Amino acid sequence: QVHLAESGGGLVQAGGSLKLSCAASEYPFRIYAMGWSRQAPGKEREFVATIYLKDGVTGYADSVKGRFTISKDNSKNTVYLQMSSLKPEDTAVYYCSADTEESGGAYRSSWGQGTQVSVSS
Repeated sequence: QVHLAESGGGLVQAGGSLKLSCAASEYPFRIYAMGWSRQAPGKEREFVATIYLKDGVTGYADSVKGRFTISKDNSKNTVYLQMSSLKPEDTAVYYCSADTEESGGAYRSSWGQGTQVSVSS
């Protein structure tokens, strides 16, 4: 699977901003999309944002629309999540993902180790 290295998490006050980065390792198959999900204590992991690497099409969860922006740098195999107007309910471990199309038409999702984002009120 793709090795994903996340960075940029931390503690911020409500209303503040953070920018997460996720760098993907070289991989023999095409990475067609990358994204972010998050998991708060006691809750299930939920989708946050995704971006298609070929055309830059993006998608967001309703809870973050207008506040978070996902972007990419194809030359670095890296995606970013700019988070603004952060709320205490954004507190979670944020996980990066990479979706690949592999041999025989199989699809695989790889996940990073996660980075903690904590928002104080």
